[in-house]
Amino acid sequence: MGKRKVFLKTDLNIPQVEHSHDANGSVIVLPEVIPPVHTKVNFGRNATRSRGIDFAFWYGVGIDSITYACQRQTERFLAQQDTGVEASTVASFCKGGLRHFLNFMILRATALSRELTLNAIDRALIDDFLGYLAGLGITTLSQSTHYTGMKCVLHALGRRGIISLVTTGDDATFPRNPFPNSGKSKGETPLPKRQRQAFTSALKQATLPIWNEDAVVTGELLAYALLTVALHTGRNATPLLEMGHDCLRAHPKDNSVFLVLWKRRGHSSSKVALRAESATERRLESTPTIKTNIERLIRRVLAHSETLRAEAPNDIKDCVWLYRVHRGPGVGTVIVLTDSALKLAAKKLVTDYGLVDTDGRPLRINISRLRKTFANRIFELLAGDLMTTAIALGNTPQVAGRNYLAPSADARRNWQFMGEIMVQELLSRTIGATYKTTPMGRCGDPVNGQYAPKREGEACFSFLNCLRCKHYAVTGDDLHRLFSFYFRVFAERTRMNKRRWAQEYAHIPRLIDDYIVAEGLRRGTFKSAVVEAAREQARRDPHPFWSSDVVESLEMFA
Repeated sequence: MGKRKVFLKTDLNIPQVEHSHDANGSVIVLPEVIPPVHTKVNFGRNATRSRGIDFAFWYGVGIDSITYACQRQTERFLAQQDTGVEASTVASFCKGGLRHFLNFMILRATALSRELTLNAIDRALIDDFLGYLAGLGITTLSQSTHYTGMKCVLHALGRRGIISLVTTGDDATFPRNPFPNSGKSKGETPLPKRQRQAFTSALKQATLPIWNEDAVVTGELLAYALLTVALHTGRNATPLLEMGHDCLRAHPKDNSVFLVLWKRRGHSSSKVALRAESATERRLESTPTIKTNIERLIRRVLAHSETLRAEAPNDIKDCVWLYRVHRGPGVGTVIVLTDSALKLAAKKLVTDYGLVDTDGRPLRINISRLRKTFANRIFELLAGDLMTTAIALGNTPQVAGRNYLAPSADARRNWQFMGEIMVQELLSRTIGATYKTTPMGRCGDPVNGQYAPKREGEACFSFLNCLRCKHYAVTGDDLHRLFSFYFRVFAERTRMNKRRWAQEYAHIPRLIDDYIVAEGLRRGTFKSAVVEAAREQARRDPHPFWSSDVVESLEMFA
């Protein structure tokens, strides 16, 4: 009896590129599916103003199969196929890199006077597209952004065999590093101390009207409230903009609540612990002029949005940041705060209050910079700052261990073990006064240390260099933090190129195992049971700071 044929089941609801193969094995898009019945792709609600794109413009101009494949791949991203891509990211792909790529393909088809198919996509074409981007007169960073967006779409098609994908050698479809200097930027810098104080003061004043019973709640006022939440929680823009009306949840600890945010990219929720007001505080403080309570502010916004939910479109009914349009187009309608409206409000705040940076220019305010500013205050938070967050557990824990294990700056290994008791601190009962608690352990000089920025108001959070820094120390109480970092480094392997991980991160677990832990055990400073208990605790329940909910990438600490 002959071998039975196996027929694969296909989910018709999942967007597919309807295709066959010619005698040479090349992909041929079925002509009857071009153009598709629907050429417009809806992004749905997202953090940008872009709600969709119509691919009709690129059909019938000599690149039909390419346009069709790109449209279907865009739809697959939105259907959460192939890889987890947020709707806002898909929107940026389409409005940026993919739009430029399809326009480039039209020019190429016109120049060659023939129809271009998926088989035309190879290294030579990609190189020509890079030249096309360079000729647009835009910055290198913009070119890199557009190229990356286009590459994500085409690479996904290549992984599914829709286009030919060469991954190695000189003929690799995508060049390894076409913009070698574009990735050198460290991104946003935290606000210096004076600028942070000035911004915080301006933000408090700008937000005060929201507490008035007869206040007209505009998008601008809501944006100031959201910036306040961002400043005190360190969260990303998209989860904050998409906060739901049930975002505040009960906390097992008295006078605390959880702020629960949904992360589209990770398909998971994250929790931020906030200090809640007591009943006494609510009675005594009718207007928060001295301190800002984030829980109370969110509840105020929730109370306002509750009055508008019935009038809001279905796709935004559950959103927190609802407001009524008071002037211009769409006056009277209920809409939700967007990323672009947030940016405009931030610029207005800077202008209205005359906020300037250290160079005298208008202060640059965005969510990324506020996130860095929040991270820069980790040391204060760990020392007992009132603002409880997922990366701050409250007051600095009491030091139970007597010995500090500190790798020095040895010229050959740079990991020499000191293992000396800080006698002076013991005698003066000031243990911990010299070494400040950090998410990695202890630091003797977080402001002017080896890898510190050495700038006013900025503490060091170059935690990837802690192990090689002469100011670093770790006690038995710090092993949970250290092993949490240890396992987070391993977790990065699934988030990046394996070769890059081996070059930049693989040494860290070895150093922790072979130098810090091994040497501590050899000297008897650490007990085996304590080490294994801390290791297992970190594996099951890592320190909140090293959670991906708080720190999305270790690159920010490089």
